[in-house]
Amino acid sequence: MKKSELISVSEGTGDRESLPVAPSMGPTLENVPHGPLTVQPVDARLVLISGLCILVAIGAGLVAQLLGALISFITNLVFFGRVSLHEASPAEHTRGLWVLVIPVLGALVVGVMARYGSKAIRGHGIPEAMEQVLLNRSRIPPRVTFLKPLSSAVAIGTGGPFGAEGPIIATGGALGSLLGQVLKVTADERKVLLAAGAGAGMAATFGAPVSAVLLSIELLLFEFRPRSVIPVALATCTATAVRLAFVGGAPAFEMPDVAAPGGGALAFYIGMGALIGVASVIATRAVYRIEDAFEKLPIHWMWWPALGAIAVGVVGWFEPRTLGVGYSNIEDIISGRFVGMAALVFCLLKFTSWSIALGSGTSGGTLAPLFTIGGGLGSALGALAVWLVPGLGVDVRIAALVGMAAIFAGASRALLTSVVFAFETTRQPMGLLPLLGGCAAAYLVSSLLMRHSIMTEKLVRRGARVPMEYSADVLANTLVAAHGLRPVVTLAAEDTVAQARAWLAGGGASTRHQGFPVVDGAGRLVGVVTRRELLEGDGIEGLHVRELIRKPPAVVFDDSTLREAADHMVREDVGRLPVVKREAPWTVVGILTRSDLLAAHRRRLEEAHQSERGIGGGPPRPRAPTPA
Repeated sequence: MKKSELISVSEGTGDRESLPVAPSMGPTLENVPHGPLTVQPVDARLVLISGLCILVAIGAGLVAQLLGALISFITNLVFFGRVSLHEASPAEHTRGLWVLVIPVLGALVVGVMARYGSKAIRGHGIPEAMEQVLLNRSRIPPRVTFLKPLSSAVAIGTGGPFGAEGPIIATGGALGSLLGQVLKVTADERKVLLAAGAGAGMAATFGAPVSAVLLSIELLLFEFRPRSVIPVALATCTATAVRLAFVGGAPAFEMPDVAAPGGGALAFYIGMGALIGVASVIATRAVYRIEDAFEKLPIHWMWWPALGAIAVGVVGWFEPRTLGVGYSNIEDIISGRFVGMAALVFCLLKFTSWSIALGSGTSGGTLAPLFTIGGGLGSALGALAVWLVPGLGVDVRIAALVGMAAIFAGASRALLTSVVFAFETTRQPMGLLPLLGGCAAAYLVSSLLMRHSIMTEKLVRRGARVPMEYSADVLANTLVAAHGLRPVVTLAAEDTVAQARAWLAGGGASTRHQGFPVVDGAGRLVGVVTRRELLEGDGIEGLHVRELIRKPPAVVFDDSTLREAADHMVREDVGRLPVVKREAPWTVVGILTRSDLLAAHRRRLEEAHQSERGIGGGPPRPRAPTPA
């Protein structure tokens, strides 16, 4: 048996896509070692997926307009007794006490659609889309594409206190998923199509393409890669263009221009954001407590939305503005037309109606209700600050804007989405700094007080593991040369199995490995055999070791990343890879094992948990690789 010398580390210079032809004295061409595929950040396939995402975005943009028209049609019909597609608010209804009954009738229809159509239409859409991404390879049942917007239009049109954006986001995602199921694409590409459709739905609703991209990244893609971000960005641009064609370029929420805040006012907005963060935790826990209470009822879940709608009707009788989408309420709050105690009472009533209805399992969105509730809280706190400390420079309108975004940041943990969304929908650049500080404070408090968000709690209860952090892949940032160059125990190709077994029986330190590269007389790699292949089987003692090799050797290059090596191990179903140089793929210079992949995480753990003195302390001493 032979043991090679440790080879010095050097950068590979060979072509990443090909290997040199075997020399005349080496292995045959058919046995040329094959290395891992080099991951390309973009390729021609990305152009095709981007084109498909643009088509999905056009569909999502049209669906957004259709859903808005359908909500208006139902609202006009049930609250005003007229056939019209013009936008109407249930707050101005003429039905008297019928307002107690109309939401219940709509909820009954939604319950029947969920029972006999698809249970997936229940809820506000985003967690359901996340579930399909995480657990079902982004495959949403095709019928959801039609049932989700229809059920939401019925629920909202009959007074449900929801926004239309959640159902549109869910429907856009379903469109992308449907296209990804019809065409032959990978699960990753189907996920991009789903996220593009969802982002397009949000962009088509609010005209906020950048925040729609961020929403897709923070809540659906769970990654930031060119092959996913580029198609989603093109989709949100396209959907926004569709919206511009129908409704023009005005911001979603008109708001008077505001001045830049002073230092004292900025400190107030940040502190207020922390308080709103507490409110986001209370809101999230209340929704799931209500949902748990409905789970204990001794009746079928099909009837739960009707029970929740009773609260919608009662609250709507006392305060009609809690009924329906209520985007105008948001605009009134952030414009300073709806302030103080009135705004606070209104947002509490809205919260009561929305939380009970959502907890009952009906179909509707969460963004608009949360924005309304947060805006009302921010407006009330801002008015209080103006009354107590008039010289602080607090603007009630900015306070309402910060409250609107901060409650969503705390409830959903989508920090960047919340900040950019509030800016895009109002186009108030002077609000960016207060928004960033307030949303960051809400995010911090929510993370300290609550483990999961309003978007992920439902999934965690169903046993899913939801990514909460996005960080660089340590394996993708580490070269094989850092872990795989070491003395290698090799077997001679012409030795017999009997000789190899006798050597293994000797029990030396070098015999304890589970796999061994096999080399010919010139030291060229022929293949790899495992300990099991050598020891198992009768009547093979007279065979040469090379005769146990069934396929060309899988190798890894010294300048490949550990991520490429790990993927290669999975594809080849092996637990170790000989390390070679690109210019000399038959010469073994090391070996990489599964244990080396785990050991690569040691530095990440040390950087995360090992405290050290920055000046004079120096970095931790690296550990030498274990000989193979």
